[in-house]
Amino acid sequence: MRADRVFAYGAAAGLLGDHLLGDPHRGHPVAAFGRAAAAVERVLWRDHRGWGALHTAACVGGAAGLGAVAAAAVRSSRSASVALTAAATWAVVGGTSLAREARRIGRALQAGDVEGARERLPHLCGRDPQALDADGIARAVVESVAENTSDAVVGALVWGALGGVPGLLGFRAVNTLDAMVGHKSLRYRRYGWASARLDDLAGWPGARLTAALATVAGGDPRGAVRAWRADAGRHPSPNAGPVEASFAGALGVRLGGTLSYGGRVEHRPVLNQEGRTVAVPDIERAVRLSRRVGLLALGVTVAARAVVKGRGK
Repeated sequence: MRADRVFAYGAAAGLLGDHLLGDPHRGHPVAAFGRAAAAVERVLWRDHRGWGALHTAACVGGAAGLGAVAAAAVRSSRSASVALTAAATWAVVGGTSLAREARRIGRALQAGDVEGARERLPHLCGRDPQALDADGIARAVVESVAENTSDAVVGALVWGALGGVPGLLGFRAVNTLDAMVGHKSLRYRRYGWASARLDDLAGWPGARLTAALATVAGGDPRGAVRAWRADAGRHPSPNAGPVEASFAGALGVRLGGTLSYGGRVEHRPVLNQEGRTVAVPDIERAVRLSRRVGLLALGVTVAARAVVKGRGK
């Protein structure tokens, strides 16, 4: 079976598995990788960029290398190759868990349980929940849904199309390391530099595809394009900027502004200034937009891999 068909069938099956099963409560492969990366950190940590780069290379290389070995071992079997791609896709995407967490917070807010929503928010993002009212929580959820659509779904599919199983596992390793050590705390300002920069590079194509698909799948294509062009570059993240701006325009809401992470207050530019304030029902709208973007991303990446394979004949 051609490699493009293996990816097409495997990625579709993996996304279906994520839709039906979501993430397991115990024994998730990404959690296992996180524990391994933490063990490597305990051995290597120094307040130095070089040691952080070694940590990044060891963890990402190990994950991608494991994928390459597994793919080579089943290459002679079409069904096994599809099954491996499906398992890897299911392991690295997180669209269903993202939607579930967002909806749980939305239901709590709809019921007037702001404190319950605050307790759930850390499951979705790193904001300081006690600093947020109901509207602030809703805005944080919509921003997290937008950003994680790129990180947890579209980016993985892009790298799966580019590199097969090693690409899928390598991308998730990069993204997980960034969440673990890529933030600018005193401990990780130098040690996490390589992970953060690699995440910026790896996330670049997926973020642009996510933004483009949000303009197609949202309710206001012109507004999404306008917000993307006007505001994406003002965001401090080169990848979250296009995604959040296009989602803001597509949903007709304002994102960005003042937020708090780990007791540190940031004043970010407002995205889609012409939009309205985020309301609780916008959480469900953002989740549905995220779902549509994920399905479109599957179609685009499968088609792109087929085209590239056809030209390579």
